[in-house]
Amino acid sequence: MARTEWDPQNLPDLSGRSYLVTGATRGLGYFACEQLAAAGARVLLTGRNPNRLAAAKSAVKRSHPDAAIETLLLDTSNMGSVRAAAATARARGRLDGLLLNAGVVHPPKQRETVGGHELVFATNVLGHFALAGELLKPLAAARGRMVWVGSMSTSIWGHLPTDPELSEGYTPWRAYVQSKAATTALALEADKRLRAHGVPVQSLAAHPGYSTSGRTRGVRGVNEPSRLTRFLDNLQAPITQSKEQGAWALVRALIDPLAEGGEMYGPALVARGAPRVATPARRTRRSELGAELWAACETATHVRWPFDRARRAAS
Repeated sequence: MARTEWDPQNLPDLSGRSYLVTGATRGLGYFACEQLAAAGARVLLTGRNPNRLAAAKSAVKRSHPDAAIETLLLDTSNMGSVRAAAATARARGRLDGLLLNAGVVHPPKQRETVGGHELVFATNVLGHFALAGELLKPLAAARGRMVWVGSMSTSIWGHLPTDPELSEGYTPWRAYVQSKAATTALALEADKRLRAHGVPVQSLAAHPGYSTSGRTRGVRGVNEPSRLTRFLDNLQAPITQSKEQGAWALVRALIDPLAEGGEMYGPALVARGAPRVATPARRTRRSELGAELWAACETATHVRWPFDRARRAAS
């Protein structure tokens, strides 16, 4: 299969493979789950709300009655929830891939903290760093892959997470862009460290372009935009796409057998289009940024990735 040949609507057979997706009850996470399930994978849908998890599972089952779907409560802003969900996921067996998608897209106007950490950074970054570390052994045993979800906003705005918790100068937009710069930088840093320790797990980044709910098909209990939202989103049709199409890049990064650790995937036209290899923003590729963020995440989460044990689990 050539690198340019990829049909997001005709995925390779994923029978026998298992994937965990964070933030799976809405938007990109839900549609990624639907696409994985349609290809025959066993999918663990995770989210904070049990009712929304049930609705998302039912929605996938309506489209794909034979889908192997399980649900798992997970709040990435809560370290206790992360550890509990990881323990449950480990007990459920094989894990081929981890899609680190959950996030606060519309941050609060005022800085809020959870567990002593700024809410957006805790949800979008710290929880995923901890979850990936907690699940590294089963991923290594399956020679699997993790995908961190970034944003095209990091190439447009220069907000770098040099003050990742935003103790000063908080704005909602800065909190969001910084968190996405951090996830991209951590994806690249994770790949370097996994290679250095000989752990057969790939770490990649992906971004969905400009994907909106108003341009996405309605799914009961999952995507039910108002008429006003549809009207406003359709005004931006030339530069936007649906959440379903936005999930294409995430799914390709997760399952394309020719994808390589350290790569990023995104829409061909940046904001929209078929998924292809993309280039992370230059500032997120700075090795010192990745190392600094790694140290900050270890300190904040008290999680150290078990590289040596993961390598042994794969042997």
